[in-house]
Amino acid sequence: MTNPVQDFHEEEEDDQGEVYLDEADIIGEVDVDDEDLPDADDEIIDEPDDSMHIFTGHTGELYTVVCSPTDPTLVATGGGDDRGFLWKIGQGDWAFELQGHKDSVSSLAFSTDGQLLASGSLDGIIQIWDITSGNLKCTLEGPGGGIEWVRWHPRGHLVLAGTEDSMAWMWNADKGSYLNSFSGHGSSVSCGDFTPDGKTICTGSADATLRIWNPKSGENIHVVQGHPYHTAGLTCLAISSDSTLAVTGCEDGSIHVVNIVTGKVVSSLPSHSDSVECIELAPSSPWAAIGGMDNKLIIWDLQHSLARSTCDHEDGVTCLTWLGGSRYLATGCGDGKVRLWDSLSGDCVRTFNGHSESIQSLSVSANQEFLVSVSTDGTARVFGIAEYK
Repeated sequence: MTNPVQDFHEEEEDDQGEVYLDEADIIGEVDVDDEDLPDADDEIIDEPDDSMHIFTGHTGELYTVVCSPTDPTLVATGGGDDRGFLWKIGQGDWAFELQGHKDSVSSLAFSTDGQLLASGSLDGIIQIWDITSGNLKCTLEGPGGGIEWVRWHPRGHLVLAGTEDSMAWMWNADKGSYLNSFSGHGSSVSCGDFTPDGKTICTGSADATLRIWNPKSGENIHVVQGHPYHTAGLTCLAISSDSTLAVTGCEDGSIHVVNIVTGKVVSSLPSHSDSVECIELAPSSPWAAIGGMDNKLIIWDLQHSLARSTCDHEDGVTCLTWLGGSRYLATGCGDGKVRLWDSLSGDCVRTFNGHSESIQSLSVSANQEFLVSVSTDGTARVFGIAEYK
């Protein structure tokens, strides 16, 4: 009778011996490109995650984020999963879904008083949410194309939106009623806003024109087009705090400054070699921060049309925001990094790691202690910026 214990030990000893393979043992061959093989010199570096809070409620790419102007912890995000969310910094168990959209949530905006939130979608619908109750207040309809952007009047509950159907639209959000539409562009209305005094509307389009409107009458006061203005589609615009100047960026990298009152181009800033993606004017100085797909952030002194600093990135600059009235600003980049810059020196003073894909949007909390970023990696991340006030 064989001893099973003895057999086990003999097999174990056999397993420890050398094993030889001959050609008969080959069951298949796979071609491997040398480029696919890891290099012995390559080091895999795990970058730290500098975020203090991560929101993971979305199931797709994120496109837009906005912080409440009155509640320092309240954040709204929207993305390619056709959903928006309200959530709170530091309260991971609290979230409210903005339900009802049937396509990507492309734009979000809080009213100036923080009482209402507008969510715009590529389904052509804007929903208005009451922040106090969490209820859907009304749905704004009319556009025949997706919503490109949404803005609020600086002192009231009027909503302005640009759409893919070549028009801009305005509604009264308190009543849920249509007020006016602004027709004249020949292509998608890619950017726009009320002037800070609330008396004028500026819209830019993929048709290479800027149009200036009277909000009440719908009259098209000025059309800015042709030489010396842009020759390709507008991508972004910003309006000066005194409501007199509009700075516009273009797909071809050009930047122009327009006098809103006269409709004339007053200066051109020859800076970027690829599409301009974002423009924001400093709240407390005549400086413009402009980011482009040529991997550059350029800070301009608009009074003298001089570039103060050129800040190089590893990839395209997709979004930016000034940190309140401070000297610092933040950029979001195609490499997934969020960087803080000193506008006086042009130095990068901090790089925030955490995202694995391109940053799409940035927003600063009401108390200027938090910076929130969203990415195509499907997450929103919160970074502490209290020391940069």
